[in-house]
Amino acid sequence: MTEYGRSPGSEPWHPEDPLYGDQGWGGQQAAAGQTPYGGQPQQQDPQQPQQYGTQQDPYQQYNEQQQYNGQQYNQQQQQQYNQQQQQQYNQQQYNTGWDTGQQAAMPYGAGRPDPYDGQQPGYSGENADYYATPEAYPPPQPPSRRRAEPEPTTDWDAEAPQEETHPFFTGDDGRDDDGEYDDDPRESRRGGGRERRGKGKKKSRNGCACLVVSLVLAGGLGGVGYFGYQFWQGQFGAAEDFSGSGSGSTQVEIPKGAGLGEIGSILKEAGVVKSSGAFVSAADGKSIQAGVYILKKGMSGENAVDLMLDPASRNNLIVPPGKRNSWVYEQVDKRLEVKVGTTKAVAKAKAKTLGLPDWADDNPDIKDPLEGFLFPATYPVAKGMKPEAVLQKMVAQANAEFGKKDLKAEAERLGLKSPLQVLTVASLVQAEGKYKHDFDKVSRVVYNRLKPNNLETVGRLEFDSTINYIKSESTLDVGAVDDLRKLKDPYNTYNVKGLPPGPIANPGLDAFNSSLKPTPGPWYYFVSITEDKTLFAVTNAEHERNRKKYEAEQEKSGQ
Repeated sequence: MTEYGRSPGSEPWHPEDPLYGDQGWGGQQAAAGQTPYGGQPQQQDPQQPQQYGTQQDPYQQYNEQQQYNGQQYNQQQQQQYNQQQQQQYNQQQYNTGWDTGQQAAMPYGAGRPDPYDGQQPGYSGENADYYATPEAYPPPQPPSRRRAEPEPTTDWDAEAPQEETHPFFTGDDGRDDDGEYDDDPRESRRGGGRERRGKGKKKSRNGCACLVVSLVLAGGLGGVGYFGYQFWQGQFGAAEDFSGSGSGSTQVEIPKGAGLGEIGSILKEAGVVKSSGAFVSAADGKSIQAGVYILKKGMSGENAVDLMLDPASRNNLIVPPGKRNSWVYEQVDKRLEVKVGTTKAVAKAKAKTLGLPDWADDNPDIKDPLEGFLFPATYPVAKGMKPEAVLQKMVAQANAEFGKKDLKAEAERLGLKSPLQVLTVASLVQAEGKYKHDFDKVSRVVYNRLKPNNLETVGRLEFDSTINYIKSESTLDVGAVDDLRKLKDPYNTYNVKGLPPGPIANPGLDAFNSSLKPTPGPWYYFVSITEDKTLFAVTNAEHERNRKKYEAEQEKSGQ
């Protein structure tokens, strides 16, 4: 009689147990000299290999034993059977498996016939296999494959919300009332911390944390709403604006190239308009020139635009092409409301600090180093400004325009000695030509007269404009030629061959470009009869005939 698994008893194996040496799954082979089945010899399955006391794989032994057993009883039958057999076979125990710490169930006892009746279990079809029924327990597993049964959970355990333990919500940062930590914070995070005795958790910070978060969220929403309103107001709302024409007086300078938005910002900063948008909306794409404007404070955008479009409000100095420096100095003094001669004195004293190029003022006979460098343009000149600052702007503008050309290379190509002579030719073309459509031919007359083989004027220019420059005059009747040649001055082209020491006026871009690209031709003389008509001649005789036409035209016009 054998059992197929120890009953859940509390007695361990004893060395006297015949199956002690099998170490768990050797129950099929009894100890030497004993039979494991109540004195009956074990019948060996012809297909099952004979075991000789060697230790086998527990899982292989288990499969073989299952095949050998054939059937087992359910838990209720084993308990009834074990109670009967416990009294008869309390000294003999058989181990067919693992140590469970329970007393093994005994095989068939007295008063109950052996169900196998001498037959090998597992080979008889008469007994039912209880493991094949749905009510049967699963076959026993070895200890290494056993898994702990999960503890049953109740419905209220599953539905109950877990308690929040994060310090942010509980207000407990692991410190006691004295500000010290009771235990290792790591133990607290693992849930295995020691019990805190006599220390109460602080949960008062929970409300403070929520309050801080609420304030932050409210502040963020408020900021988004404010900037959203500002964006909507700037895109779709009407710009803030003053009403009326304003009061008082203020001077505003608009730089060159400034757009309407930049102009609006300048006016807003000066207090002229309330917002840049009001001015831009009122301007509606109109062109506002650079310069100095006399405006009022607190003006509506529309009134500011109207006043800036009125030439009377512009406090700008316009330097026309061909004007001499003496005229420019006088105009600056008037705009700045300073003593007459102030700007001229500054120009003479600070000529080297006003930004002239290095090739300027290369002749000791030059009357004014700044002549030719006060570029014709519009400049903001108003009371309160310094004469030096005004002159610096004009010289800077000349450098920007003339610097677009390589004047040293151009001078060499034209047979001139320096870039300053290029500028001098341009000033002569500007003064003598008078009209743009004559500049190219007048430029050719200059270069033809400068040639050494010039037999008409023998290398002399003989321009009346140089005499006027010497005398600071602007007249057509400069006097007889013989008298002019007696005038001793380095700028007197009737007496001195070649170019004067420097420019005699401030040429514009048209005259400057014509000095670089003269029209090819043989002319040595020219005379302007009217504004639209200039006569050019190759010989002096032809020139005299043209002069008579000029005199006749002057008599006709009453001059």
